[in-house]
This record gives sequence, C-alpha cells and structure tokens, in this order.
Amino acid sequence: MGSASLFFSSFAGIVTDPKCLLLMALATAAGIVVGALPGLTATMGVALMVPFTYGMDMRYGLPILMCIYASAVYGGSISAILLNTPGTPAAAATVMDGYPMAKSGKAGRALSMSVLSSSLGGLVGVAIMIFAAPAMSKIALHFTSGEFAVVALFGLSVIVSISGESLLKGFISAGIGLLLCTIGLDPMDGYPRFTFGSFNLYGGFELVPVLIGLFAVSECIVSIENHSKAKKVSNKVERIFSSFEDVKLCMKHIIKSGIIGTFIGVIPGAGSDIACFVAYSEARRSSKNYEEFGHGAIEGVAAPEAANNAVGGGAMIPMLSLGIPGDPVTAVLIGALMIQGLTPGPLLYRDHKDIVYLIFAAMIIANILMFFIASCGLPAFTKVISLENNVLTPIIFVLCIVGSFALRNNVFDIWTALAFGIVGYFMQKAKIPVSPILLALILGPMAEENLRRMLVANDGSFAPLLSPICLVLFALSGFVVVSSLYKNKQTRLKKEAAAKAQENK
Repeated sequence: MGSASLFFSSFAGIVTDPKCLLLMALATAAGIVVGALPGLTATMGVALMVPFTYGMDMRYGLPILMCIYASAVYGGSISAILLNTPGTPAAAATVMDGYPMAKSGKAGRALSMSVLSSSLGGLVGVAIMIFAAPAMSKIALHFTSGEFAVVALFGLSVIVSISGESLLKGFISAGIGLLLCTIGLDPMDGYPRFTFGSFNLYGGFELVPVLIGLFAVSECIVSIENHSKAKKVSNKVERIFSSFEDVKLCMKHIIKSGIIGTFIGVIPGAGSDIACFVAYSEARRSSKNYEEFGHGAIEGVAAPEAANNAVGGGAMIPMLSLGIPGDPVTAVLIGALMIQGLTPGPLLYRDHKDIVYLIFAAMIIANILMFFIASCGLPAFTKVISLENNVLTPIIFVLCIVGSFALRNNVFDIWTALAFGIVGYFMQKAKIPVSPILLALILGPMAEENLRRMLVANDGSFAPLLSPICLVLFALSGFVVVSSLYKNKQTRLKKEAAAKAQENK
C-alpha cells in the first residue's frame, strides 16, 4: 500500500470510529485543563496518560497521547492571557501582549486568536513533518555542540526585541538571568557553584517556579497594592471565532511562526519555550504595528502560539526518523512506543509505516478538535476576569503555590516562586522587563554547556563556530539585532514627534 493510501486509511479509520473520536475529544479537553493550570506541563500530562494507554489498542492509545500533547501546549495561553500566569513555559511570550489585551477588555479577542493560531501553527508543523521529515532529520544530524551553542546565542539575540522601551533595562534583566544560571553543579566537572551548601540548589533554579513567581506572584502583589483602584473589566465575548480583519492581519505571522517553530522543534533540546520568543521577536520586527507590541498587539498573541504548537510537529521528526527526542514530550512518547514493542528510528518507517501514518493523521485531527473544543469554551474562560479582585487574587495565589509544589513535590520550589514574585514586583516598579530573565534562564545553560564541551573536544579551538550552519545562525542573529534596533529607534522617534506635536497644541 502506498504512503498516500496509508495516510488516508489511517485518517478515515479515526474519523469513522466514534469511540476513537470520543476518547480524543476527552483527551483534548483534559489537555487544555492540564496546560492551563500553572505547573502542569504538556510533558507531565503525556507522562500521566501513558499508563492508561498501555493496555489500549494503538489505534486509540496513540491518538489520545497526540491530543494531550497538542492541547496542553495551547492550554498554557489561557492562564497567560487571563491571569498573567503562563500555564506552561511555552506560553511565556504570550503574556507580553495577551494579558494587556485582557486588562483592556479584549480577552475574548486574544483567546480566539490564540485558539486559531495554535491550531493552524500545529497543522503547519504536521504538514512539514509529513513532507520533509527525512531531509530535516539529516540537517539535525549535523548539529554538534558548536551549533547548539550558536542556537542559544541566536535565541539570546531576541532580548533586543523583548526589552521594551529601554534596551539597557532589558540587558540588565538578561544579565540577572545569566548570573542565576551559574547556580548549581558545574555542567562539565560537577563542582557545586553558589549553592551555599543547599542540596536544593544543586540543580539550579527550576524554570516553572521562577516563571510562576516572576509573572503570577508579582501580579498578585500588584493586585493587592492596587485593590482600591481596581477597574471592572468587560468579559463579554463578541464572537467565538476571530474576525476576518484579525485573521488577515495575523495570517502571515501564523504561517511564518509555524515554520520557525517546526525548525526549532527539529533541533533536539531547543523546544517550544525558545520557539515562542524567537517567533515573537520576528513578528515584532516584521510588523507594521511594532510599536504596539508589549501593549496589547493581537499579532503578539498569534506568533508565539503558532510557534509553540508547531514545535510538536518538528520534535516528532527526529523522534520518528532517528529515534532522537526533539523535546521532553517526545522523550516520553519514545517510551510509550517502546512499551508497545516499537522502536522509533529508520526501521519504524520501513516495518511499521501504518503506525507512522496513524501518528500523522492523529496529530492533524488533534489540532482540529482542539480548535472546536477550545472555541466552545471561550465564553466560560473569559468569566474568570469578571470575578472580584478580592476573590480572584487568592485563587491565583493558591494556584501559584500548588503549581510550584506540583513539579517536584518540593517545598523549596514554593519559596523560590515567592522570592521571585518579590523580585518581579520590584522589577515592575522599576519598569524592568522580566521576560529577558526567563529567556536567559532557558538559554544560559544550553549556551554554557555546549560551548565548553566544544572547547574541550577541540583543545580550546573556536574553529567549529565557523561551520556553515554556525555562520548562517550568526548572520541571522546579527540581522535580528540590527533590525530590532532600527525598529526601536523608529518607535522612539515617533513618540518624540508625537510629544512635540502635543506640546505645540
């Protein structure tokens, strides 16, 4: 049977099976809830579901896991937009424009665009996965420690775009993040650095408690401080689906971010948390409305959500073709396949093509189901922001505590979230952006470990950084920095011109 016939047979087998569709719909709803709750990541959702699918027929088990994967990544945007609390690290960039939109009464608009861009981004990732898996897997094989180090540098170049009005404050924030990365065991020789004798710091600061503290706990403190000034925000949902104008404005960013997310997903260890920031930076750089980013730009919601959902398709490429997980979720999926007696890699394409195309079909249907189920839930989601401040703030705070603890069942993570909440509060007061800290915490260890490994393997030589892949990434980094600086200058000149015009009146 040909590849096309196998694909359509797998697709039809799912669509015409009511039991499979029902299980996938339930898994999608569960994945959205998992993603929306701070601390419960897509990896955790898939890992929790694997034991339940062990005794199932693979025609049901694999589609369920694909639905959890896709919908949990999307679910993080719900709490990011409504509560300034990214449900997952993949939604960290969505906060920057999603939450300002919610505060200005446009939560429904932001959520509907998040659903659309997540689904379309996921479909772009799957389409590239189906048609380009072998070629992209070969490219991934050429990545050594030098290339991974430059990938981290490329990601750090995004700091210029997400620093807001003051580039200096953005670099201060990123510098704090890079300093925090030095806490823990040395990645090469295992020597403790700045742990102060605490075993809890041997692994450094966990990303999720830091994320929860910087965004959510700090917002709770601000909410308590401004309790008497709190304004009633409209939770009315004008439409379930995005308007034609919004779709037209964002479509180019969705497609471009989907491609960016897929390529980043192919690189093992990169992941959706990096993809969302890179896509956000590129959307801001190329947008005509770049000065609105950070203040409630609909494109600032569409781009990161398309990218982080496209990562799933990209991460599946090295997993299925080479047996190398592209991200933590695909590492869990490798275990799920091996439990079923299947070994991901080149032989999977040769001996079990039906399973490969079942995964392809399931991922397409998962993204379509996610779109309709999440869209139907929009009116319920937006009810959150209609709660009184004295009710909503304690609920958010409890979710922060539970989410921080749930990751490792460690009380230390709760204290971490609270400490970074205080740091985030003072950073808000000083108008220092917190996103660069998060980006530095994600990319710092990746840059250090791979750069040092490259130097050890090459007797201190930097020659591997001159490879064709590295040179292309250096060029892209330079382009992003220069164009972002130009955009920042244009924004500053516009504001100065507007201020002068106002004075003349």
